[in-house]
Amino acid sequence: MAFDATADHIKAGMFVGGDWLFPHPREVIEVENPADETVIGTIPAGTPEDADQAIRSAAQAQRAWSVLPAIERGRAVSRLARLIERRSEEFARLITREQGKPITQARGEVGATVGFLDYAAENARRIGGDIVASDNPNEEIQIRRHPYGVVVGLTAWNYPAALAARKIGPALVAGNAFVMLAHEFTPFSGLFIAALAKEAGIPDGVLNVVTGRGPVIGQALVEHPATAMITMTGSNRAGREIFRTAADGMKVLRLELGGKAPFIVMEDADLDRAVAAALTARYTNCGQICTCNERMYLHRDIADAFLDRFVAASKALRIGDPMGDPDLGPKVSGAEVAKIAGQVDQAVASGAQLLLPGGPLTDGAYAKGHWYAPTVLEVADNAAAIMQEEVFGPVVPAMRVDDFDHALRLANDTGFGLSAYVFTRDHRRLMRTPAALKFGEIYVNRANGEQFQAFHNGWGQSGLGGEDGQYGFDGYLRKQTLYMNWDE
Repeated sequence: MAFDATADHIKAGMFVGGDWLFPHPREVIEVENPADETVIGTIPAGTPEDADQAIRSAAQAQRAWSVLPAIERGRAVSRLARLIERRSEEFARLITREQGKPITQARGEVGATVGFLDYAAENARRIGGDIVASDNPNEEIQIRRHPYGVVVGLTAWNYPAALAARKIGPALVAGNAFVMLAHEFTPFSGLFIAALAKEAGIPDGVLNVVTGRGPVIGQALVEHPATAMITMTGSNRAGREIFRTAADGMKVLRLELGGKAPFIVMEDADLDRAVAAALTARYTNCGQICTCNERMYLHRDIADAFLDRFVAASKALRIGDPMGDPDLGPKVSGAEVAKIAGQVDQAVASGAQLLLPGGPLTDGAYAKGHWYAPTVLEVADNAAAIMQEEVFGPVVPAMRVDDFDHALRLANDTGFGLSAYVFTRDHRRLMRTPAALKFGEIYVNRANGEQFQAFHNGWGQSGLGGEDGQYGFDGYLRKQTLYMNWDE
């Protein structure tokens, strides 16, 4: 394997057409460890020419790949899953080095990576169609499914391995070829998968991974005339830019964007369970998950008791070297720390009360790295920016509500529509929840964590399309209608 994930300094090329490309002379991008700011490796800053080469390689390989029996494509993806499984500890340590999540959480991400690939492989025998009765004699109508061709994947830095597998698996099993732009903060996870894909026998050009900056090589991938479909996980700003760029070419889009998940706790909830779930849903991966608990709506009768427990538990969380497996590791970058610090400062200036000051950590063991301690605020105005804008860090505001209807009204007062949480034991409230909450994914009496066989999709400003399960898999196939007439 040309890519050495265990090296102290990783010098990685792009993986295009089954080869490792180290273009020279070329600007390189340094990749740092968020825990101590050391440079762990370099990647090429890709150009539009690199994008063109990757897309052309994928288009050429896709033709032969698409005519293979689906079961053969599924077996190749399954072999990739087994290779990742065999090297799971090495992979987890790589994820922690480049992204900063605690090692146990990185191991969980590797497990999810394997799970996404396995689920996709299982769908190889489920690519079906329909036969519909025709109005004409001696005729039937067939609805068939075909791959799109070349799929471009743009992945986020918060789960660089799992998000890649979530897209690569179904795209390949469906018969597409795939070109992925690995995020410049966390490129090595995608390159690790690419190296193992070659070992798994996935044909050259079927999976390509390029590196560089989104506005340069990413835009070139999106604009390329041979790109048929774009699947992206990232910010709303980036999603809107891709939407505009892809419009001229009428590209098919699947955009999983940001969230501002409400966390509703009613007076009849199991408080121990709700507090535990609120902690998990806010602080896992240092709050860098689009489905995170972003704003809490607490019934007045239990608000004090809930906040007392939540603040005490938040304060007790261990922050430190992610290889030592703390509760919280670092934020991914200094810019991310500055962004959320600014959001908290603005909230306090607008009248929010700090229940747990938290904030940036910069002294002693935290002199190097990008550290931010859990921060809890109480807010009185749902229009405040801290209640409307995604934080994506270990900061959570809370508001008191009078009743369930009040909570629903405030929860829906947002442009986002990805995830929501409800804690209540009232059957009538539970039955109302799906129709009342305008979100694509709702967790009832549990923390977050979607499953492979379900469907992960956002409404409104949280995106288009969706991932996972049969619905997600079908999104990588387009339909064709065939009127089969045998009248002589």
